[in-house]
Formats: sequence, C-alpha cells, structure tokens
Amino acid sequence: MAEAGIQGLPRWERKARIVLCAFGLVLSVYALHVEVSRERNPDYRAMCDLGESVSCSKVFTSRWGRGFGLVQVFVAKDSPLNQPNSVLGIIFYTLQMGLGLLLSKRAAMFLVVSSWVSVVGSIYLASILVFVLGDFCMVCVSTYIVNFALLFTNLKRRKAIEGMKEKAG
Repeated sequence: MAEAGIQGLPRWERKARIVLCAFGLVLSVYALHVEVSRERNPDYRAMCDLGESVSCSKVFTSRWGRGFGLVQVFVAKDSPLNQPNSVLGIIFYTLQMGLGLLLSKRAAMFLVVSSWVSVVGSIYLASILVFVLGDFCMVCVSTYIVNFALLFTNLKRRKAIEGMKEKAG
C-alpha cells in the first residue's frame, strides 16, 4: 500500500498535482502567447510549428482554438465570452492547484467533476485535431495527457478523503 501523507492522502498526490498543474499552466500560457503573436503577425512561427501538418499555431488560431469552436455558434466570434481555449486552461489549472490544497469532500468532488469535463473536452478537441484539422499539435496533446493524469490524481484524492471522513465519522 502507498505511504499515506497528510491525513491519509497519498504522499505523491501533492507533488503530482503541483507538477501537473504547473506544466498545464506553462502549456496554456505558451498557447496563449502563440495565438496572440500569430494574430498580431501572420508570419510568426512558433517553436511548436515543425511542419505543414505539425503546427500548433494553425490549431490555436483555428475556429476550435476559441471556446472549443462551440461558443461562436451562440455569440459573435469577437465576443468576450468566446475566449481562447488556453485562457480556459489557465483558469482550470489554477483552480485545480488551489482547490487541491483543501481537504474537503466538496472540493474533492469539484476537482473530479471538473477533471471529467476537461477529459471530455480533451477527447473532443483531439478528434477535431485528427479528423477535421488533420494536424498534430504537441502542446495540445501534452495538455490532454496532463488532463488525464489530473483525473487519475483527483480520483485517488477523492477516495482518500472519503476514507478519512468515514474513519473520523
């Protein structure tokens, strides 16, 4: 059995969360930088643009790079509600990091639910990447992996917190 950390949580959970959220934040900030740079200068070439079919800037500036390509169906393309996916990522990873500091059942449940939403979003965007855009985006795929790893981490956390609450009650 894995060693227990603070109040029954697996020792690896906190470190894993910090690493995953920090990596997710770096990826999201970089994605936002690439998108903004490309919008300002169409000739901008990002480090992640390795070829015609391996181009993150092509993906980030596509219709699906903002609001998952769904928000602009309901609001104008330039609406403040139609934010880049990277902004949503920055918010998501910040919340994951902050709520991961709390030892409440409610926070643990929110972490799991929001992780499931991120995984569903990752699967949706991965299918767009492959079947619609026909592109490979290293930054995108890396965030999908981070999202799956955070889901695993959050499921373990929720189970540990529920076990702690049952022992205490």
